Amino acid sequence: MKTRRSDRLVDMTRYLIEHPRTLVSLTKFARQYDSAKSSISEDLAILKRTFWQNGVGVLETVPGAAGGARFTPVTRLDDAKIFVDGLVNEISDETRVLPGGYVYLSDLLGQPWILQKIGRLIATQYLKEPIDAVMTAATKGVPVAQAVASALNVPFVIARNDTKVTEGPTMSVNYVTGQAKRLEKMELSRRSLPMGSRVLIVDDFMKAGGTIRGMEALIKEFEGTVAGVAVVVEGEVQRRVIDEYTSLVHVNTDKEGGLLDVRVGNFAEKIYAQHPELTTPMD
Repeated sequence: MKTRRSDRLVDMTRYLIEHPRTLVSLTKFARQYDSAKSSISEDLAILKRTFWQNGVGVLETVPGAAGGARFTPVTRLDDAKIFVDGLVNEISDETRVLPGGYVYLSDLLGQPWILQKIGRLIATQYLKEPIDAVMTAATKGVPVAQAVASALNVPFVIARNDTKVTEGPTMSVNYVTGQAKRLEKMELSRRSLPMGSRVLIVDDFMKAGGTIRGMEALIKEFEGTVAGVAVVVEGEVQRRVIDEYTSLVHVNTDKEGGLLDVRVGNFAEKIYAQHPELTTPMD
């Protein structure tokens, strides 16, 4: 049964958003809606313009017999600034400071709409790069990893200090924590990450970066490549053991656990310097 254009547009929008970064052939849509490919191409042109104008994402059309359409969710710079400013405001609360200079984030990272925006924002940096998997360390970074992996449409894996028997055979590394200089062990199931993968490391909070350095070592054991590092919040430290990373929020606490400063992280320069097309105001 032939589908009306208004119905097609709604259903195509749903499908594309549910399958980000996936090439969908025009033939599939044409058969599904019993419509000519020329009509589908016109529909995609409408969606492409609408997605861009409303800051939803980029809809790429690939010509040729093996072509089709690919939707990639993004966050425009003006939307990113509004969202991160909101995070800074929420985190600017002295009652959030925990022993050791950490910051309580669980209530914020328990809200699906916040996680969704974090995932899309971090994924925007890799708009034109292939990512095979997202990695985090148990346990607080798991919701963030899931959100980023959802935006990238790739699996996420969890490195643990104490693996269970249900993980099966594991690969392990020893690493030194950034602040306390303790020797720790980190493990990952051999079945969870294909050899040679390009992996994006994410976490909720980073201080000196020892845990992230441990994950980098673990990825090397899988003969993989670290595609990048992104954290929701970075803490102020005298010496950090990693140099390249993207952060949404920067927090500075004193030795007694008082909150000195909360400000925007380095995300704007790290993400939007690579994608200047996303820095112009929406139409």
